[in-house]
Amino acid sequence: MLLWIILAVIAAVALYVIVAFNRLVRTRQMASEGWSGIDVQLKRRSDLIPNLVDAVKGYAAHERGALQLVTELRTAARALPEGDVARRGQVEGALSLALGKLFALAENYPDLKASTNFLELQKQLSEVEDEIQMARRYYNGAVRNLNVMVEQFPGNIVAGLFGFAKGDYFELTYAADGAVPQVKV
Repeated sequence: MLLWIILAVIAAVALYVIVAFNRLVRTRQMASEGWSGIDVQLKRRSDLIPNLVDAVKGYAAHERGALQLVTELRTAARALPEGDVARRGQVEGALSLALGKLFALAENYPDLKASTNFLELQKQLSEVEDEIQMARRYYNGAVRNLNVMVEQFPGNIVAGLFGFAKGDYFELTYAADGAVPQVKV
């Protein structure tokens, strides 16, 4: 009888470990999927930036500093390692802020503001910024779920046994960086 009780306890523990492991794997994959969604949107934005810079160059040739900053931040964002979520958040936040300043600069150039090409780029960038925010919320929710599972007892024991680690949130460093660039039509 005692042998059956011991076997039942071992079976229950083994079943719990299997279920907990599979939940951790599923949650980690959801976080990876969320990061992929952010990455896709950031790449879309990055691909639009050269067109925006070219459109502004023709009108605001003496505003080289703003144009150069946007270009440098875009290059820095693309050069970061894929898994460096915290640093990527800092650089992408700075890029959002620089894009906002670039759009504000356009207010000084009525011909630029009226340019169909520039207006279309503003619209596309605004849409991408909205998509980035949605992807960021999804990713951060998935990371929150993973972190809870990794920290919560007894799941933390299973997580530790199999090398699961907490994920990093995709956060913008400064409150002002969280502002979506204003698009004025």
